[in-house]
Amino acid sequence: MGKLRLKFPDGSVVEVDEGVSARELLRYVPQKVAKEALCAKIGENLIDLGSPIREEGEFKFITFDDPEGKSVYWHSTSHIMAQAVRELFPGTKIAIGPSIDEGFYYDFDPPRPFQPEDLKKIEERMRDIIKANLPFERKEITKRKARQLFKDEPYKLELIDEIPGDSLTIYTQGSFTDLCRGPHIPSTGYIKAFKLLSIAGAYWRGVETNPMLQRIYGISFPSESALKEYLVRLEEASKRDHRRLGKELDLFGFDDEVGPGLVLWYPKGAIIRKVIENFWHEEHLKRGYSLIYTPHIARYKLWQISGHTDFYSENMFPTMEIEGSPYQLKPMNCPFHIVIYKKKLHSYREFPIRFAELGTVYRYERSGVLHGLMRVRGFTQDDAHIFCRPEELESEIRELINFTFFMLARFGFSQFEVHLSTRPEKFVGSIDNWDLATEALQNALDAQNVNYVVDPGEGAFYGPKIDVNIKDALGRVWQCSTIQVDFNIPERFELRYMDADGTFKRPIMIHRALFGSIERFMGVLLEYYGGYFPLWLAPVQVVVMPLGAGEIEFSRKVWQKFIGDGFRAELDDTNEKINSRIRAWEVRKTPYMIVIGPKEVETKKLAIRKHKQGEIGVFTYEEFVELLRKELKS
Repeated sequence: MGKLRLKFPDGSVVEVDEGVSARELLRYVPQKVAKEALCAKIGENLIDLGSPIREEGEFKFITFDDPEGKSVYWHSTSHIMAQAVRELFPGTKIAIGPSIDEGFYYDFDPPRPFQPEDLKKIEERMRDIIKANLPFERKEITKRKARQLFKDEPYKLELIDEIPGDSLTIYTQGSFTDLCRGPHIPSTGYIKAFKLLSIAGAYWRGVETNPMLQRIYGISFPSESALKEYLVRLEEASKRDHRRLGKELDLFGFDDEVGPGLVLWYPKGAIIRKVIENFWHEEHLKRGYSLIYTPHIARYKLWQISGHTDFYSENMFPTMEIEGSPYQLKPMNCPFHIVIYKKKLHSYREFPIRFAELGTVYRYERSGVLHGLMRVRGFTQDDAHIFCRPEELESEIRELINFTFFMLARFGFSQFEVHLSTRPEKFVGSIDNWDLATEALQNALDAQNVNYVVDPGEGAFYGPKIDVNIKDALGRVWQCSTIQVDFNIPERFELRYMDADGTFKRPIMIHRALFGSIERFMGVLLEYYGGYFPLWLAPVQVVVMPLGAGEIEFSRKVWQKFIGDGFRAELDDTNEKINSRIRAWEVRKTPYMIVIGPKEVETKKLAIRKHKQGEIGVFTYEEFVELLRKELKS
C-alpha cells in the first residue's frame, strides 16, 4: 500500500497511507472542524467521512458553514423524511429527494394524497429515526442487482436505466435504502433541528404528461436557534411575497382565460411600471443609446440563422403558419437588433453603436416552474446590444458596469454579488477572441474595484459574461443584471463595418440587461420594499380625504392641484368613516394622507399623515409640495 500526500486548507501537507478513511484524518484539523465535519472534499470530489482516500490532492473537511455542507446536510434529511414516509404510509412509491437552495424536498407517489396534518406525523417519526442515530451506509452494486432491489419502484427503475456504466451506488439507513451518489452525513443523529414546511404537487420530471406526485418541502439545521432564526425569516419573507403583495395592492394578476405565466398589469401596477420605464428611457438617452422597437413575431428562418432553433428550441413556443410561411414568437430580441444594424453599412467612425429596447419576449416554461412575476412565459427585457471594435470593448464594459450599479442604486439596492463566467467546454469562436473578451471583462471589473467571483466554464456558449445579483433586505440573492460578449451572432449574420484602413471587419457585440426583465425586477422591488415603495415609485403618492360632505369641494380643489403639479394623487370622498378610510390607505401603503375637516377648510392648511408615522403636522399646500419635492430629489 502506497503513501498519499494531502494538502490541507492551512497549507500543511500530510502524508497518509492509501486507503485510510477520511474520518481518520480528523486529528489533523482544529477541534471545532473535527466536531462539525459532515463529509470531506478531495480535489473537486465530495466523499463520506467513512470513504477511503485513493488519490492525492487538496483535502478539506466540509461543515455546515460550507455551501456543499448545507447541501449534504439537507440531502441526508430528505432521506430521513423518505424513510419516515415509507414506514407511515406503506405502498408509497419514492421518486427523487434532492437538496435545493434552501432546504430539501422529496417527491412521493402515495396511496392517498398527503394532508397538512400528516406533516406532524412524519416529523414525529423522523425524530425517532434521528434519535436512533442510524448510520448512512454506502454500497456499490450492479445495475442488475439494483433493478431487483427496486423492482417495485417504477421511478427508481427509470433512473437506473439512465445511469451510465454497469454499477451504481445506494445508501441505507435502518429500514430504508435509496439510489444515491452521495455523499451523506455519517448518521441520522447529526440532524439537530428540522421542520417540514409544505406539501405541493409536482409532475414527475417536470413533464405535464407524467404522473402528478406529492412533494414535501423541509429545512434542517445543526441547532434549534438556527432553525428558529430561519423560520422567523421565512415568516417575514411570506409577508413580503410579491404574489401576495401584488394582490393586496392591486398591482397585477393572472387569469386562466388568458393563460398561465402571462401577466395582467392593473392600473396601479402599470403606473409603477411606467415610472420605471420612463426612468430607463431617460437614462439610456443620456448615455448615447438609440431607442428602437421590434415586432413580437418573425419568420422562422430568422431564428434558424440566429441559432435559436438549434440551441433554444425547447424554450420556444410552437411555430405558427401565416400565408404559408412559418413564424415564431420571439424568445429574444437580439436577432431584430441585428437586422436593424444590417440595414446600412457602418463605418468605424460610428462606433460604438448602442441599441436599446424594452422588448417583450415569450418563452415556454413548464407550468410547474412558473412563479408569480419571477418566472413567467411573457416578459419585457430591458435589452441593449452594443456593437464595438476590439479596442473599444474594455471601455464599453467599464461604462456598462458603472451604468448597472447606478441604475440598481437608484432603486435602493446597495449589496451585490458579481460573477465572471468564463469559457465552457462547448463554445463558438476562437480561443484568442475568448481570451481577449475575458481579459476585457476582468480588467473592467478590476478598474472599478468590484469584488467578484470567477465561475470557470460557466459562460454562455457564445461568450464570457458578468452577472450582477442583488441582495434584498432578508439577505436573499436575486439574479438581475447581465453583460455578455457574443462571438456567435456577428458570425452567423455576417456583420461587418468599414475600418480606418478601408477593409471590412467583424464587430464585437455585447448583450446587456440591467434589470433582467421588468416583471422579475418588479417582483424583486415588491419583496425588497415589502410593498412600501419610496415616494417616486409609489402608484399613489398622496390621498386627500374630506371629513364630511362640507369639505368635499375644498378637498377636490386640493386634489386637482396635486394632479396639476404632476403628483399621483387620489380623492377618497366615500361615505366610510374617516378611521376606516385611513386604515384602508395604510394597508395600501400610501406614503401620505391628507385629512380635511372644517378647520382645514377655514385656514386653507393641510393636516398631513405619513405612512407608519401618523400625523406629522399642518402645512400650507406650497409647504407640503416643497417637502414632497425634496423627498423626490433625495
